[in-house]
Amino acid sequence: MPSQNNRSYPKKNLGQNYLKDENICRNVADAFIIKQNDIVLEIGAGEGALTKYLTGKTNHLAVVELDKRNVEILKFKFPGLKIIQGDILKTDFKEIANLFPAGKLRVIGNIPYYITSEILFKLIDNRDIISDAQIMMQEEVAQRLAAKPNSKTYGILSILVHVYSQPELLFKVSANCFYPKPNVDSRVVHVNFEKNLTDRILDINFFKKFVKTSFGTRRKTLRNSLKNMGIDTNTLNLDFDFIRRAETLSVDEFIKLSNTIYQQVKLKQK
Repeated sequence: MPSQNNRSYPKKNLGQNYLKDENICRNVADAFIIKQNDIVLEIGAGEGALTKYLTGKTNHLAVVELDKRNVEILKFKFPGLKIIQGDILKTDFKEIANLFPAGKLRVIGNIPYYITSEILFKLIDNRDIISDAQIMMQEEVAQRLAAKPNSKTYGILSILVHVYSQPELLFKVSANCFYPKPNVDSRVVHVNFEKNLTDRILDINFFKKFVKTSFGTRRKTLRNSLKNMGIDTNTLNLDFDFIRRAETLSVDEFIKLSNTIYQQVKLKQK
């Protein structure tokens, strides 16, 4: 039986860096502005450093934790807490939502940095049952979300997150606030899935493929990149310079260009 003084040594292969600063834990929980009836899912609860500041804020809290050592600690510290042991990337969010009264999930967590992008895409894929998320991630990835065209950090993640949500960079967290101390600083980021640009896109699957293909080889022009989608830009009736590279296009330009090409491709297929 674990005691509250027991600790599980962080596993490097699980990307575990435990948040140890109580003030930061409190600030992270307070920044989420949780109401008593909100359905909150914490990703990667660890030993419960953040969990203890969430338990009093909502009647509907569940946590997902992969490490069974931490699951035992969480069970001891928080009797009655809904704890799902498993990999967040394999977790069925709909099953978790069904544990509570009707309503969308709100997601929070200090996540393993090596799977940050995968987790963000998982949240995007489940946006129909997730209203928003507040994630602590490495500063480098946070800056990718906020990146503008013509910068090295601007890419697929920058565009898709802005299309599917409204991201907001919150406060920075020093590496000194973690155990073991990581090599990078972190940033708390909020993404609101209920504020998005998807209604401007004619076909979301075509758009995703279009963006990913455009960035397939950053140094290639759009003309060359789009050949991988079977699109010959010379046959398009478009006043656009396809010599441009993907990183020069704004989100708005990607949406407009994707819609126009989609319409012309579909017209040719008829």
